[in-house]
Amino acid sequence: MTIEDLAQQIGVIPKTVERWVTQGKVPYRRHQYATAAALRVDVTMLWADSRTQESATDLSKAEIVTVYPHRHVVPTDIWREMCERAEERIDILVYAGIGLAEDPRFLSVLKAKSKKVAIRVLMGDPACEAVLQRGIDEGHRIMDGKIRNALVNYRPLLTSHPEIMFRLHDTVLYNSIYRADDEMLVNTHVYGIGAYLAPVLHLRRLPGAGLFGTFANSVEQTWEGARPVTEHDITGA
Repeated sequence: MTIEDLAQQIGVIPKTVERWVTQGKVPYRRHQYATAAALRVDVTMLWADSRTQESATDLSKAEIVTVYPHRHVVPTDIWREMCERAEERIDILVYAGIGLAEDPRFLSVLKAKSKKVAIRVLMGDPACEAVLQRGIDEGHRIMDGKIRNALVNYRPLLTSHPEIMFRLHDTVLYNSIYRADDEMLVNTHVYGIGAYLAPVLHLRRLPGAGLFGTFANSVEQTWEGARPVTEHDITGA
């Protein structure tokens, strides 16, 4: 990343960044956080300040809007309302996410948003080892079938709304992630129980904090290794 690139990302002039690099000047705290976020490192790697780590922790805590003990107690409309508020992007990273795929109102929101908002849906590859193991971990062994059911429900979007991007991944997921711009729901995965019983974090991104960005980076990395959906994935035939 060039000095000019960094300066533009965090909203300062390049000379300011240059002084940090060549003269050892220490930025204002808000610029420390913003720089660390842009470079995807902990702020304490850049500036040795005993107050910084505590402040960064407090800032990341502030990104937590609320914590739900189980997914089934999350307000049912929050997933759709988040996407309705989106102006730039919607990202969904799941194995099946069957609840959303079965909600006609949610599918309507995706259709309405698809012309103005970048939408990416990442689902598990029904034939991959990670999907099969997740089914075993949840005690039902039908995760692959749930994914195919979800894909059947998404088929109208797959065929008539190519601007909505669908991919399949074979990664081990530790969380299902639902992002709409700077708002996110993170459904943790806990061994031995279904995702509907696991905790959910409701996050809102703050400049310079690290919690939201950590989960957002997980989506990006999974997307890069994923593949397009085929008819075989939907029907199994």
